[in-house]
Amino acid sequence: MSHTVVTLICNPNAPALTDDIVSKASFHATGAGLGGAWQRWLHRGVAYEYFFDRDGVPSAALANVFRAAMVRLPVDVVVQPAENREKRLLVADMDSTIIGQECIDELAEFVGKRAEISAITERAMRGELDFEAALMARLAMLKGLPERVLEETFARRITLNPGAKTLVATMKARGAVTALVSGGFTFFTTRVAASAGFDLHDANTLIVESGAITGEVARPIKGRGAKEAALLRIAAERAIPVEQTMAVGDGANDLGMIARAGLGVAFHAKPAVAAAAGARIDHGDLTALLYLQGIPQAEFKGREEGKGKRDK
Repeated sequence: MSHTVVTLICNPNAPALTDDIVSKASFHATGAGLGGAWQRWLHRGVAYEYFFDRDGVPSAALANVFRAAMVRLPVDVVVQPAENREKRLLVADMDSTIIGQECIDELAEFVGKRAEISAITERAMRGELDFEAALMARLAMLKGLPERVLEETFARRITLNPGAKTLVATMKARGAVTALVSGGFTFFTTRVAASAGFDLHDANTLIVESGAITGEVARPIKGRGAKEAALLRIAAERAIPVEQTMAVGDGANDLGMIARAGLGVAFHAKPAVAAAAGARIDHGDLTALLYLQGIPQAEFKGREEGKGKRDK
C-alpha cells in the first residue's frame, strides 16, 4: 500500500510545534474525513510527520487541512509520497540558498554600485530579466575590480546558511552524492563547496587579466539550463534514478532543476519559484531538507559554525 506523508517544520531556533498543536492538526484531518494517521516527532518542537493511506487521501486535501491548521504559525507544511523520499543525489544552488548572500552583490560594494547591481540581481532571480543579459550587465559594472577583492569578499562577507553543513554531512554519511551548482562564479563555488563539504561544484569562470576582473566570463554562460543539465548528468554518471534526486534553490534560474528533480524544494524563494516547487520551505533552515526525507534530528551529522542570514 502506498502512503502520503505530511511534514510540519519550523525554524529550530524558534520551535513552534507542541504536542497540542500536532494533535489538533491530526484531529482536523480526521474530522475532514481524511482518516487517521501514523505519526511521530522527527525533532521535538521543530519537525513532525503524519502518514496517510494515499489510495484514499487526496494530497491537495491534506495540504489544505494542515495549512489551515498552521495558518497563524511559522510552520512549513510539505505533502509528498512517502515511498523513495530519501534521496541519493542533492543538487543545490549557492547564492541565497547554501550561503546567505549573493556574491555579485557583495562584490558591488567595492565599486560603490550595490544598489544598481542588487536591483538587477533581484529582477533576474524573479525571472523578470534574461539571466545571461543580466549577468553581463552586472559584470560590466565590475570591470577593473582588483582580483584580490574576490578573496576579501569570500573571507569577510560570505557565510553559510544555517543547516548547510549538517545537510551535506548527513546526506553524504547516508551514501548520497552532493553537488553545488551556481550561475555565479567558480572562485566562490570552489570555496563554498569545500566549506560546506559538497562532493562536486559547477559555475561560471570569471576572466581575470593583469590582476583585475575583465567584465567577462568563459563561454558558454551557465544558467538555468546548465543547472538542470548538471542534475541529469550527475544522476546518469552515478546511476541514480531521477526520482531519487533532490534539488533546492531560490531563484528563477533554479526552476529547471527543481522541476526535473524527484523532489524540488524552494528555499526562502522568490514567489514564482515557491509556487512551482513540489515543496517550499519559508521558515525552516536547511536541515528541513533532511526532515523532508524522514531523517530524524538524532541521526544528523556534522557541526554548524556561525550564523547566516536565516538566523536574523
